[in-house]
Amino acid sequence: MIKDDIVLRPVGEVVSDVLKPLDMPMTGKIAVIKIYPEFVPALYKLEENSHLWILSWFHLGDRGLLRVAPARLNKGLPERGVFGLRSFGRPNPLGLSLVRLLKVDDNFLHVAGFDAIEGTPVVDIKPYFEQDIVFSPVTPYLRPENLEVRREMFRKEALSHHQEDCIWLKAGVKLALIADERFGQIQSSDLRVEATGPACLADVLQGLTRARFANPPRFAFRPDSERVETRWTKGGTVMTARLRDVPDPDDIEKLGDDELFEIEVRKTT
Repeated sequence: MIKDDIVLRPVGEVVSDVLKPLDMPMTGKIAVIKIYPEFVPALYKLEENSHLWILSWFHLGDRGLLRVAPARLNKGLPERGVFGLRSFGRPNPLGLSLVRLLKVDDNFLHVAGFDAIEGTPVVDIKPYFEQDIVFSPVTPYLRPENLEVRREMFRKEALSHHQEDCIWLKAGVKLALIADERFGQIQSSDLRVEATGPACLADVLQGLTRARFANPPRFAFRPDSERVETRWTKGGTVMTARLRDVPDPDDIEKLGDDELFEIEVRKTT
């Protein structure tokens, strides 16, 4: 058992336009990681990776916190132990962030989706490996109170899965938000999702719901070049959302849900 202090030596620091932790968007921002000169050889061939795990030291975090309510996410959520949250206040304020690597420029790493503020020490950098994925994890649903925060989180998740910010990604995010409002956690193991239409929409919805074709069978897809429809079933409630017309890509986010979809909710029991 190690009883002595553990010494961490920062390998770099964060360059960001966000100066305070509470000003950081929930989904992070584009930032730069400045690697100190003596560690530049450790960047060799790093550009072969699309995503990285960044371990940072949240130097402004309260190290005395053991339990906290995630009030910034939702004021109505109860307290939890900090080991079950990503709170920056904790006994050892280590931050774990999954970021997308945009480019390597000498000793500067340009990344997207980073939630560390200006001047945060970076402790280590590790590549995201294929084995890191858990497609259908079991986690508590910490639902953001703000609709725009939920929208941005869904959009980030959809883009990570689908890899293209197309019209069907935008439509899928809207559908997921509608389902979230109706059923709650869309990753729930008892929510079944059926999609009819283009493969891109099915890809986005599967990524957002984490629904599998088997074990358990929660997802079904029927390709169709003319009809776009989704069906969401949980308990005795079925919600069907049909796309009225394929909108202009520039207009889809401006249109209301009822303008885009014909929504029908019915009870089966």
